[in-house]
Amino acid sequence: MSRLAHASREALSDGGALAERVEGFVARPAQQRLTAAVAEAIDQREVLLAEAGTGTGKTYAYLVPALLSGLKTIVSTGTRALQDQLYHRDLPRVREALGVGLRSALLKGRANYLCRYRTEQAKGDARFSSPEQASQFQRIVAWAGRTRAGDMAELEGLPDDSPLLPLVTSTVDNCLGSECPFYEECFVVQARQRAQAADLVVVNHHLLLADLALKQEGFGEILPGAQAFVIDEAHQLPELAASFFGEGFGMRQLQELGRDCVAECKQTTGALAVVQVPVRALEQALRELRAAMEALPPRGTRYRALTLPAVADGLDVLADALATLEQAMAPLASTSPGFDACVARARDLRERLERWRDGGAASDAFDGDQDQALVEAVAGEGDAALDPARLAEAAARGGEVYWYELSARGFRCQRTPLDVSAPLRAHRERSHAAWIFTSATLAVGGGFTHVGRKLGLFDPDTLLEPSPFDWPRQALCYLPRNLPEPNTRQFGAAMLEAVRPVLAASGGRAFLLFASHRALREAAEALRGGPWPLFVQGEAPKAELLRRFRESGNGVLLGSATFREGVDVAGDALSVVVIDKLPFAAPDDPVFEARLDAVRRRGGNPFRDEQLPQAVIALKQGVGRLIRTESDRGVLVLCDPRLTAKPYGRVFMESLPGFTVTRRIEDVQAFFARA
Repeated sequence: MSRLAHASREALSDGGALAERVEGFVARPAQQRLTAAVAEAIDQREVLLAEAGTGTGKTYAYLVPALLSGLKTIVSTGTRALQDQLYHRDLPRVREALGVGLRSALLKGRANYLCRYRTEQAKGDARFSSPEQASQFQRIVAWAGRTRAGDMAELEGLPDDSPLLPLVTSTVDNCLGSECPFYEECFVVQARQRAQAADLVVVNHHLLLADLALKQEGFGEILPGAQAFVIDEAHQLPELAASFFGEGFGMRQLQELGRDCVAECKQTTGALAVVQVPVRALEQALRELRAAMEALPPRGTRYRALTLPAVADGLDVLADALATLEQAMAPLASTSPGFDACVARARDLRERLERWRDGGAASDAFDGDQDQALVEAVAGEGDAALDPARLAEAAARGGEVYWYELSARGFRCQRTPLDVSAPLRAHRERSHAAWIFTSATLAVGGGFTHVGRKLGLFDPDTLLEPSPFDWPRQALCYLPRNLPEPNTRQFGAAMLEAVRPVLAASGGRAFLLFASHRALREAAEALRGGPWPLFVQGEAPKAELLRRFRESGNGVLLGSATFREGVDVAGDALSVVVIDKLPFAAPDDPVFEARLDAVRRRGGNPFRDEQLPQAVIALKQGVGRLIRTESDRGVLVLCDPRLTAKPYGRVFMESLPGFTVTRRIEDVQAFFARA
């Protein structure tokens, strides 16, 4: 055992530094094994892949050796909320307990920091849709005069999706860089400088990947100097990486470009007369394209979109509108840094649009009669048995898939690589640093093959530390009997009928997780007016829903896939987690379909190699909401009959903690009666 590993174990042992100085700290053997493995990886500059079940104490397990090593370390978390928790709560405790004086810094993407230039541009602008929004903007302006870090997270009560955020923050697209008149006061520049000088920097996956993909988030000067990387919530990394190593454009980006062009006119006499007409043409082109896309499924391949002449024509009109706007603004570029940036943005978005429109033609993957069959199938004619994965194969070209997605009032067009393991491996090897990948959900059936392949890891050191909670005593897994197949019309009502006695026994205090928004809505209607307060995803911001759910004490919270993670409710407020169906990826996801086809073409089994392991990890995430501390008690209700009827159900069950499993509602009632 290395000196660092020994020191790390000592710090986390009974009578060690953390036991003496951190209130409530309890030494855990699993945590000590994990910290030793992390320390060895750091010491040897190796790669470690470690699953640490809930309650292991993985945050302290990697912070201790990172701080004791004295090496420049980057810690990347899954979300901004976890990033704030790690930096403001966990890191200070560990650093103080160890008595080390290493400098630390928190760094987020530029869209998380107030932009003084854009805030000034927004002042006096009549774009607020309500008096409340105008009041909120004035609150931001007042805060801007006193904040030191400019981190928008300091503003309590400002939702993550507030329409004010794009007005007062910058993006890679619209940042003026060193040409900005407020450059010397820029919060992003200041945060970057603090990170450059720090020994330990806390980032999130979006920022880490943006830098690896050279997306100019302003972090490139820091990563090359790091000697150790800790990737927490590492199960999220492959999916996020796919979007960062791809390219796209969306309606919101284009609308913001038009608004910014008009806003810049305030600085230049006569500019509005030049810009207004092409901006209106851009806005009209966007409206017409979105209207044409209404006839499309919510998600699909580029080829599917272009089978509609109105969509193909709409993209051409949009490209022309961007070109016209770019040409109109070109003479104004020299009048202000803002106009110069708008010209560059118009050009970049037009080029992205043209690459998406012209790339990955379906016919490249087919020829002759096959190509004709594809065209007929897309049009709804000919061979109805043509598999959707074939369409994804046709859309994929050079290991990429071109696809679109519609939202309520917008769209996004994206090019996504099917496999990001090669670029992730290249960046890792180039760094010559230690890399620790950890999460509570990495293994499938006790093995790391699936996630290791996704991350581009060849024979890494691995460690599997199950949750140390007393699962047979603290929790029960209930599999209701006689439920219909999950794809039948009767399933939703039957599932709720099976769950009601559980809710009666627990007195509410439940989280119901649904595979689809439709099932969620139907359940919400069925449960309204019941004896428990009902909290439904979409009816309030996520953080607000969770706060109200905790405070209610006996509420029932309904959520979809996005609620599998980030729901951390310890104690009696959450005593039941219900999962309606096994979380297999949606069949309408063109990227996933293309990945399945890629597995098939290389001789693998798409279900065994991709669908099943991905669903197992997703299920483990949902299950992880139930027991958060040593004193929690609760019942997990898994309603999908395939867990017992299908051979692969065993893989799911073997990947879960050591629950006592029952099929009797009487056992659930007895469990809560003992509370």
